Amino acid sequence: MKLKHPPSTSSQTLTATASSHDATLLVRETLRISADLASAPPLPSKDASFGVIDRQFFDSSLSLLCCEEIDGRRWKYFAADESVKCGPDQLKKNAIRAVSLQSPQAPAEEFMAFIRSYVVPEGFPDSVTPSYVPYMTWRALKHFFGGAMGVFTTQTLLNSVGVSKHRATPGAVAINWILKDGAGRVGKMLYARQGKKFDYDLKQLRFAGDLLMELGAGVELVTAVVPQFFLPLACAANVAKNVGAVTSTSTRTPIYKAFAKGENIGDVTAKGECVGNLADLLGTGLSILISKRNPSLVKTFGLLSFGYVFSSYQEVKSVVLHTLNRARFTVAVESFLRTGRVPTLQDGNSRENIFSFPWRKHMPIVIGPRFREAFQDPNSYLSVKPVFEKERYIVTYNPSKGNIYVLLKDQAKSDDVLKAAFHGHVLLHIIRSSTNKQSSSRKQREDELSASLLSTADLQAHVVESYKMVSALYMPFKSKAKEQGWVMSESLLNPGRARLCEMVK
Repeated sequence: MKLKHPPSTSSQTLTATASSHDATLLVRETLRISADLASAPPLPSKDASFGVIDRQFFDSSLSLLCCEEIDGRRWKYFAADESVKCGPDQLKKNAIRAVSLQSPQAPAEEFMAFIRSYVVPEGFPDSVTPSYVPYMTWRALKHFFGGAMGVFTTQTLLNSVGVSKHRATPGAVAINWILKDGAGRVGKMLYARQGKKFDYDLKQLRFAGDLLMELGAGVELVTAVVPQFFLPLACAANVAKNVGAVTSTSTRTPIYKAFAKGENIGDVTAKGECVGNLADLLGTGLSILISKRNPSLVKTFGLLSFGYVFSSYQEVKSVVLHTLNRARFTVAVESFLRTGRVPTLQDGNSRENIFSFPWRKHMPIVIGPRFREAFQDPNSYLSVKPVFEKERYIVTYNPSKGNIYVLLKDQAKSDDVLKAAFHGHVLLHIIRSSTNKQSSSRKQREDELSASLLSTADLQAHVVESYKMVSALYMPFKSKAKEQGWVMSESLLNPGRARLCEMVK
């Protein structure tokens, strides 16, 4: 019987050595993997285009290509040097992977971003001027009150024409409504002949147009009191409202142009109209809810009308224009003659008189008048004519009318009109100073001007003095105005059409 001998000592030692070596290798590999994981930088957990990013994706086989930014959000692009396992997907060699560096937006933030895409231009606020925000705020309020007012006026018109109370046949109702709209269109066409006045005094005309809109709304409400006069009242109201609509449309583009930085006037216009329509819808919806309670028309009209007019006034006051019309030019020149400084764009626009409507006669300085309006006798003309031989204008003062008259020659260009208007303000400043009286209101100053009847010699002396002042001050005035950002190359002073021509011998 053969007995099995136990393994030798050498065999046991060899087996133990192999096991110890494997354990050492396992420990080393574990420590290496742990160190690699610990030293790896933290990475975002979501890709905007490709879903969740597995940590295994970011290893030594990836290389960073570039970074990208869109509207403040950033991405990194990686290239795979070889095939890489990325979660459930296999990323092939030379593939590109985009990784978002932002965490997902909250639903509220996504909703606000969606709203901003409709109401603010791209690149806001860097794509528009600082005055854009206050203008759009007041514009939205104005359209809110206008939309609310529209519900009550429409309801009143329908009641007055006989729709709700069946006082008229459908045919008569339709005819009255068509005549009303037709009268409005005729008024719109007639008012369009104002032409360049929409460019000269666009703030004043814009505010006047909104006043006409409210006047038309008031006349429409009056039809509820005297429904038998529906047709004439509705026609008059529609004419007023259509004239206001023409004014708003004609002045819209220059205002939006003042806000745009670069070639984004279309974007600014589209977003501005969207804000107006949105506010109009909100006002209409609220007014429908209020109308179900049958509120007092007088109180409702008073409240909504005040809100509309006040918002309209603040809307046009918030517009900052770079050009000089009659009102802004007066502010700039008077400030320069008084302090030696030209006001900033913001200051000059805020001090502009919105109530100086174009159809009012510009007192006490008249630019481009007829010859017979400026001179009361031949001597007054002959006394000042030699002073302006080298100029393309003549400036004089008519004591009987109390006005400064700036006559333009047929060679006068845009800069000549600006210089002539500046000269008129300088002469007015000298004549006022010569009275040695300080008055507190413009009306009192005009009365004093009319009362101070100057002799021909005194007038000539004042004109000569003003000519010397203009020669010394006009160029510094232009330079300081340009430093403040005012555009001096274009004249929007709305001069008269009369020009002095050279006599043909």
